[in-house]
Amino acid sequence: MSLRIYICEAKNLGPSSGPNRLRDLCTFCTISLDQEEVYRTKVYEKSVSPFYGEDFYFEIPRPFQCLSFYVYAKSMFQIRDLPVGKVAIRKEDLYKYCGKENWFQLQPVDPHSEVQGKVHLEMKLNELITENGSICQQLVVQIIACQGLPLISGQNCDPYATVTLVGPASSQFTMFWQVTRSSSYKGRSHFHVEEEDIEKLEIKVELWNNGNLAQDVFLGETRVSVKILRNDNVHRAWYLLQPKGNGTKSKPDDLGSLRLKVTYTEDNVLPSAFYTALRNLMLKSPDVKPISASAAHVLGDICRESVGYEALLPVVRLLLHHNRLLPFLTSVAALELENTQEANTIFRGNSLATRCIDDMMKIVGKSYLTVTLKPVLNEIFESNKTCEIDPVKLKEGDNVEVNKENLQGYVQKVFTSITQSSSSCPPLMCDVFRSLRQLASKRFPADPHVQYSAVSSFIFLRFFAVAVLSPHTFQLRSHHPDPEISRTLTLISKTIQSLGSWGSLSKNKLSSFKETYMYDFFKLFQEDECIEKVKKFLDEISSNVSKESSGVEDSFVLKEGEVHKRAQGRKRIGKKNFKKRWLRVTNQELSYHKQKGKESLCVIPVKNILGVEKLEESAFNRKNMFQVIHSEKPLYVQAGNCVETNSWIEVLSQVSRCNPGRLSTFHPSAYVGGSWLCCKELNENTPGCKPCTATVLANIQLDIDCDRETERIFSFFSSNRSRLQKMEDACAGMSVYLGQQEECSAFTIQDPKETFRTIKELGEVLDDLQAQHDSKGALTDEPGTM
Repeated sequence: MSLRIYICEAKNLGPSSGPNRLRDLCTFCTISLDQEEVYRTKVYEKSVSPFYGEDFYFEIPRPFQCLSFYVYAKSMFQIRDLPVGKVAIRKEDLYKYCGKENWFQLQPVDPHSEVQGKVHLEMKLNELITENGSICQQLVVQIIACQGLPLISGQNCDPYATVTLVGPASSQFTMFWQVTRSSSYKGRSHFHVEEEDIEKLEIKVELWNNGNLAQDVFLGETRVSVKILRNDNVHRAWYLLQPKGNGTKSKPDDLGSLRLKVTYTEDNVLPSAFYTALRNLMLKSPDVKPISASAAHVLGDICRESVGYEALLPVVRLLLHHNRLLPFLTSVAALELENTQEANTIFRGNSLATRCIDDMMKIVGKSYLTVTLKPVLNEIFESNKTCEIDPVKLKEGDNVEVNKENLQGYVQKVFTSITQSSSSCPPLMCDVFRSLRQLASKRFPADPHVQYSAVSSFIFLRFFAVAVLSPHTFQLRSHHPDPEISRTLTLISKTIQSLGSWGSLSKNKLSSFKETYMYDFFKLFQEDECIEKVKKFLDEISSNVSKESSGVEDSFVLKEGEVHKRAQGRKRIGKKNFKKRWLRVTNQELSYHKQKGKESLCVIPVKNILGVEKLEESAFNRKNMFQVIHSEKPLYVQAGNCVETNSWIEVLSQVSRCNPGRLSTFHPSAYVGGSWLCCKELNENTPGCKPCTATVLANIQLDIDCDRETERIFSFFSSNRSRLQKMEDACAGMSVYLGQQEECSAFTIQDPKETFRTIKELGEVLDDLQAQHDSKGALTDEPGTM
């Protein structure tokens, strides 16, 4: 499961009238899975209609019931931020809004409506002989288990349940169960029920958190009609917890509205063996002649109108995993060059070839961007010098010459970072660039510059310039920049595009800017030295020229943030409790600090990390825990939410993936009270009892779930079967009439017979997979099951 969310803007926030209008308060927006906050926007300036403009993408690491968006007003004088309103979308309704922008009315934030989790109930009707000899019905209710309850103040809740038999006003009985563990309910109660009343009765189960000295917190309720036992004396099922009174409420005040774009993807992945035929067909694509007749190219062709080239991402990932991507990219690039008439337009459009290479760079070049751009981008964000050089946009008091000097300094730093980064360029990117260079020279032998523009159109225009413009999209910054920094990044990106464009660096040309101020600014960089730096860089990343490396790697931050860390017990005296700490990971070390910017309390060299794994919830009765296993005692850390937990584990696993001596087994729980909680071994040095999670051992291919990618490919084919049929008909028409027909213009068909053969084979494979999905769905979609 994954979510791509764009929080656009809010409108008319707060009550429509009265003293609570939010004209004087700054606001921000949060994203929650059930009650667990996973992301929040920056705080935006005072406005009742703020524009947020932030997008988020994340894999969903656990089941959830509801996706919620909360708008808060940032209070200057109160301890807690003020909730303005929320938008809540149930998981089963997400498809209604998928991929489209929608306005949602904000609803009041009511504690009794904030629920998550499910409860497992068993109900029985037994016949009971009373003391006077008559027979009556006995209703037995058992709470078997409960799952997915929320955290209370960062820890597992301490729940209890009430069970109420609800009927006419005169008959209502309530029983209470105190529960010591949220996942184990053994309470049972008996009610005597008259047979004629069964149709009117329902069981209401409420869950509450025991607040001890504080007020108890409502966790949710569910209601089940007793008449469900009419045909079966035993009923056992899971029920989702619902808001109090099932969410019924009076019409709220107008709290404003929120414009959102939500794209939810859920993959129903079958066992691996079911995907063998489709997977093999896709992996055979690089060898098919012509490449336009391959299954991968056919997929891109039929999905072009509906989803653009989005369908190509799982193809790229699948081929990458099996080391089949390079020959495929070479073939599709060669096909595009056949249809390119002018050398100065090479790889400038949005095509199947350019999209595949874009996707490849984003996957394998993530660390390359971090090494190259993150340090200089951090400096730009933190120093925040004014760089506006457009006379129309200058503010009062701005000095355009000072701004130009600031901008030139930033551009020079970004340009130098890029042109000196060839030793960090991933091998696969170098192989692809080398292939593009050779293909371009062969296609346009009379143009000496085309071999460079073929490479620069990707590495500068589609990789570095885009990352500078949108650092948040490439995980180089945690939030979108504010408007002033965004403007600075736009100017830097424009200049970098032109500096890297080989055509604009020819001595007889000056880059064609629409704006006069950019034309004047760019002339500062029109020097032979600049041209030679670009040429040398492009040579190094696209030929067999050896790349020089300084041998000394600069330290740069990969991730940092606030966590709760358990004391490691290095001191004999002192509690092993949890404390807030600032955790920081660089490419060289992991450290934690009392606060951001303070000196480190502990430093663990990356080379000493032996494993990074999740920790069982039962270890410390806390969720979202992970452990860093190193040469000393394990470091136990609690992240802020489930998405953050996965993010920390991914970063730490990646940075330590090539360490010698990485463990093959680990303990999923803690060593407490003289034994391991997981395997009950007494010796603290006993080897782990569970295999370690497979990590990316110097090779990104291992981090790809091929079954999931193949399922996505199947989904794209299935939703475009009508287009696939049209393509098949077009192939048949071309074979009969021996020529290009009108209906063929929407597809790339070079060899109709070979393409027809591929489509027929695809049809058979897709039908078989659909049959497997249908049979699995029939077995698992029973209401009340997990």
